[in-house]
Amino acid sequence: MRTTLRASLAASPLPRLESHLLWGQVLGVSRAWLIAHDQDPVSPDALAAYQALEARRVAGEPMAYILGRREFWGHDFQVTPAVLIPRPETECLVECALQSIAAVDSPRVLDLGTGSGAVAVSIALERPDAQVRATDVSPDALAVAQMNARRLGAKLLFSQGNWYDSQLGSRRYHLIASNPPYIDAQDPHLGQGDVRFEPALALTDGADGLDALRCIVRGAPGHLVPGGALCVEHGWDQAALVRGLFQQTGFDAVASLRDLAGIERITWGRWPA
Repeated sequence: MRTTLRASLAASPLPRLESHLLWGQVLGVSRAWLIAHDQDPVSPDALAAYQALEARRVAGEPMAYILGRREFWGHDFQVTPAVLIPRPETECLVECALQSIAAVDSPRVLDLGTGSGAVAVSIALERPDAQVRATDVSPDALAVAQMNARRLGAKLLFSQGNWYDSQLGSRRYHLIASNPPYIDAQDPHLGQGDVRFEPALALTDGADGLDALRCIVRGAPGHLVPGGALCVEHGWDQAALVRGLFQQTGFDAVASLRDLAGIERITWGRWPA
């Protein structure tokens, strides 16, 4: 006798929502369909496909990699192990970016270390008049970002390179945004949870977690128009240090913004006009 969806769900060690998401992936149906048809029998092939996905999740692999997608800023972004999984707190970076160019017509925007393209694509979709360039040192990450831009209908330019070493030329930008690697290389969290499966290059600079931020902040004046803004994401305990970097570099109106958990997650400032 074939097993049913209900029996499979009852036997699963996963939370019900995760099991539903995996069954939805296998069968190509919605969660509502699964609930309405939980007494339907499932084929041996479908059950084997589900169990393979279930085993990956039990081993700790992030759902985003198993499903191949993650929602961000109201859009479905495809993700692979080549890129960081977009997180809700990074939506604060998009908010900061959009606010900083709200009064600028046809702004030029630079997203450094774009990963999946979540930030750059979200900005481009919100501001179709913007000229957005996204960079990443990883060709595999750029391929994912380009795929997401095509799927979501966003017009972007892409460059491969490390921070400002990305064939940027002499053009200056109204906004530079970045969610760089900012975790200290000695942080024990790198060996825990989802981050065990994410690319180390996108998580840590291999040092104290501030190397990339120092490079981005100190290099920004050479790539911003007068009055241009810099917005960066950083770690939960780095806001004061990052504000110091901005101020030492000469930025005005430096401030840190809190995410939904109340953590100072984003720091921004304007280059003097």
